[in-house]
Amino acid sequence: VQLQASGGGLVQAGGSLRLSCAVSGRTFSSYVMGWFRRAPGKEREFVAVVSWSGTHTDYAEFMKGRFTVSRDNAKNTVYLQMSSLEPEDTAVYYCAAGTQFSSRECLFDFWGQGTLVTVSS
Repeated sequence: VQLQASGGGLVQAGGSLRLSCAVSGRTFSSYVMGWFRRAPGKEREFVAVVSWSGTHTDYAEFMKGRFTVSRDNAKNTVYLQMSSLEPEDTAVYYCAAGTQFSSRECLFDFWGQGTLVTVSS
């Protein structure tokens, strides 16, 4: 399984971005998909997770309703729609695939290379 994240870039505070993560292989729908991020000088942290069918989602507390995770199993792609971005959201964002609906990094088996999001003030 290979994951390719894209959609990062430079955006002003208050703006929006949509990240995408394309997953190779024919078993995409058998994976729970998560998004994590690593801000400069900090450890990687959980952002959001979506269940196999997309019915269930969970978010980190700091999301405050600003981010939405979704998936399209026909396109083998998971998305993270981010709005009302703040400078504190600056980070490398990673997508990951696992078999358990969880926010724990250790339960995700496959990782993408990350895409950089920079939010200017």
